[in-house]
Amino acid sequence: MRWVKSLILGVAAAALAVAGAARAEPVKIRLAWVVPIGNWGSIIYEKKDLMPHYGKSYEVETVHFNATPPMIAAMAAGELEIADFAFSSFALAVENAGMSDLRIIADEAQDGVAGYYSGRYFVLKDGPVRNVEDLKGKILATVGAGAAVDIPVRALLRKHGLEDRRDYTTVEAAFPNMTAMLLDHKIDFMPSVLPFARDPRLLQNARSLFTVSDAMGGSTEFIVWTARQSFLEKNRAAMVDMLEDAVRVARFLTDPKNHDEVVALAAKVSKQPAANLDYVFTKEDNYRDPNMLPNLDTFQRAIDIQRETGFLKNPLDAKKMADLSLVEEAAKRIK
Repeated sequence: MRWVKSLILGVAAAALAVAGAARAEPVKIRLAWVVPIGNWGSIIYEKKDLMPHYGKSYEVETVHFNATPPMIAAMAAGELEIADFAFSSFALAVENAGMSDLRIIADEAQDGVAGYYSGRYFVLKDGPVRNVEDLKGKILATVGAGAAVDIPVRALLRKHGLEDRRDYTTVEAAFPNMTAMLLDHKIDFMPSVLPFARDPRLLQNARSLFTVSDAMGGSTEFIVWTARQSFLEKNRAAMVDMLEDAVRVARFLTDPKNHDEVVALAAKVSKQPAANLDYVFTKEDNYRDPNMLPNLDTFQRAIDIQRETGFLKNPLDAKKMADLSLVEEAAKRIK
């Protein structure tokens, strides 16, 4: 009987060891991003030295997209755990893709906060477009129909009596290609985001016709981190660890005393000269909340404008689709 007892204890110990190993396996998290520097996924993992939980409770694979709308299909197919959706793509994911379990979990970037940068829309300095009405009959570039930089254009032009297809033509292009298209007169108007909006060729030959803030009537919660509720429930502990690490790096990047090191990191990830990147994470950049808390009121206003432009059929209550408890818990952990 003694050997039977020993065998049972051995099997139990082995089972506990296997269970422990399974629990210790880091959660794999695929995180989307679009714009270098501008999206957290492109830069925060350059500072893993500030991430005590990385590689222990979780690991991240960053995934690049040309715009936020294509992330909708990736999330629906289970190919992403965290999408950094714009207000517009978030709403489309809920309404068109039926992802009613999508949850807003953190802030990434806010446009037009008082004293901070607001996205600009450019036309040629020597071109025919002097005001919004002059866009009638012109070719407008967009990164994608329904994208965050697309909705403000449609909203403002509608106020001036201009409608897509009837009064102007839109063509899709990636942000890095738009400046060349404008200078080659292939388009008459283009949106731009940082760092592309600071291209010396663009600033020398083009001017801003209006800003996102002009079109949206104030500041806008532009980009948020989102995840599906089932994933959050299954992996809450790992997600709080991940957000704690992310908040720690967000605070580092936005702290003026770290500016020189941050510019060097920005140059590395964007492959641009550091001399061109002195604006990063200053008031010449978009606002980032140091605790990664989104402004759900301005996010809601942007979604309401999206509905007014015809991209949504039904109202959507952003606050009911947010779970900020994880990022709030994460921020409290940091001394």
